[in-house]
Amino acid sequence: MSRVVIVTGGSKGIGAAICRAFVNGGDTVVVNYSRSVADAEALQSELSGSKGRLVLEQADISKPVDVKRMVENTLKSFNKIDVLVNNAGITRDGFLMLMSEEDWQEVMDVNLKGVFNCSRAVCEHMISQRSGVIINMSSLSGITGLAGQTNYAASKGGVIAFTRALAKEMAPFGVRVNAVAPGIIETEMTGALSDDAKKRFLSTIPMKRFGSPEEVASVVRFLSSDDASYITGETLNISGGLP
Repeated sequence: MSRVVIVTGGSKGIGAAICRAFVNGGDTVVVNYSRSVADAEALQSELSGSKGRLVLEQADISKPVDVKRMVENTLKSFNKIDVLVNNAGITRDGFLMLMSEEDWQEVMDVNLKGVFNCSRAVCEHMISQRSGVIINMSSLSGITGLAGQTNYAASKGGVIAFTRALAKEMAPFGVRVNAVAPGIIETEMTGALSDDAKKRFLSTIPMKRFGSPEEVASVVRFLSSDDASYITGETLNISGGLP
């Protein structure tokens, strides 16, 4: 049976791979984007002939009013929400002593408050239907920490703690909540690295390669499926053997 899935920050990178996995599996995906209109429309065009369907919903997930509108529009159109993937995230890297308050707060507003806003907005519906899955995108940085990423690491570590707590709240209502923590994945960000930087990163990874967005997407889709029906409150590392 086709499910209704919301994917935040789904217009490119890992988010787009997650959208493809669900749509190609026959699901209806509401892809949230904030500014990347062209990328979202290109993804919609790419998947237009797929088994499932992709619809676009522009919203700034750091703003509760935008999130409320997105969830209400989804319920009005499809009458249910089966899966929420809190994928949207940003980086504003820099050493703490040089980090502005704005760079700290913006990362927290999107990476952590955005997860709060979206999860809170779907919880009442999922509780009433006695089913649902929430999957939160954390990061290896939120587990091990990384110099120059105090804001990002704090936000992603917060996502893991949030996941554990919400899983306990929602389990009695048949709703599962899990997180995934990707390591170094082949995206635009890694593509911009110098060859020397890539070699340094690769030397620390036991599998000696970067992960692909599709490998992350397959884990997200697994966690959303009945095959993961007894998994909640967990964080799955997708890191090639790190840390």
